[in-house]
Amino acid sequence: MNHGGDLDLAKRLIDIAAEAGVDAVKFQAFRTENLILSNVEKAPYQKNTTAASESQFDMLKKLELKKEAYLELKNYCEEKGLIFLITPFDEKSLDELEEVGVDAYKIASTDTTNLLFLRKVAQTGKPIILSTGMCDLNEVTMALEEINPINKKMVLLQCTANYPIQDDEANLNVIHTFKNTYDVVVGYSDHSVGLGAALYVVPMGAKVVEKHFTINKALDGPDHLASLDPEELKEFVQKVKQIERYMGGFVKEPTASEFHTKKSLQKSLVAATSIKKGEVIQEEHLVAKRTGGAGISPIHYSKIVGQTAKQDYQKDDIIYV
Repeated sequence: MNHGGDLDLAKRLIDIAAEAGVDAVKFQAFRTENLILSNVEKAPYQKNTTAASESQFDMLKKLELKKEAYLELKNYCEEKGLIFLITPFDEKSLDELEEVGVDAYKIASTDTTNLLFLRKVAQTGKPIILSTGMCDLNEVTMALEEINPINKKMVLLQCTANYPIQDDEANLNVIHTFKNTYDVVVGYSDHSVGLGAALYVVPMGAKVVEKHFTINKALDGPDHLASLDPEELKEFVQKVKQIERYMGGFVKEPTASEFHTKKSLQKSLVAATSIKKGEVIQEEHLVAKRTGGAGISPIHYSKIVGQTAKQDYQKDDIIYV
């Protein structure tokens, strides 16, 4: 929503996203008449960030984008090397987006319980990124049971649907619950303030992280306050990618740089006292010291104890038996 219905601003936001190094930019597609009754009040957070006298219908109407705009923004994203994602909020918008052609659909928390709509999105065969704000686990299960028989290409996002949320509302441990309950890729849709909670989900196994951003937090609109500004977005992306590098692989083995360190710092077996040729080597004959990588690792000491020395050793000679 942070483009405010202005296509030029939407393109500038794409520029900012590309400069920050994100992978994808997501918009929203809705026809206000198909989304909401005309007399519905705004959500509490919307009243706090926009004119309380304005209806939710009137606020949303100003933010609509037309089908031609979707196509223009999709092409602009692709020119910038970004994936164009979009959230359809009604069936007409979904039909229009099918004509435009998108790689995947994000489903907002407002439709997680809308099983009729979920089925129609699933029938497109496109991957689905499903947000779960305002839902309990039973509702999430019902949503997946509706989608999975048709379409198993799914990313499930933990989300708390307020803008912004308090720290104790992030509930990141739900990501573990999702991983343990469902056979699904998990992620997090973050509405916390600043860099916030999303950075912490990468070590938890989240593969998708969604974060609002804006050109200016002071602009009029419901989501600016819970958004990153351009510099924060850059920092956010850098931090996420840094954490991904920190996480590395699952195999425990020395890194390439450690092989050089290993020679200098790990120890090998040397003679603790003089040992005569033909003498049976005892544990008290051995001690471990740094040798620059030469010799036998003390992890194999038990294979050396009990062997017969094949040469004379003086104290601190490297053992090669």
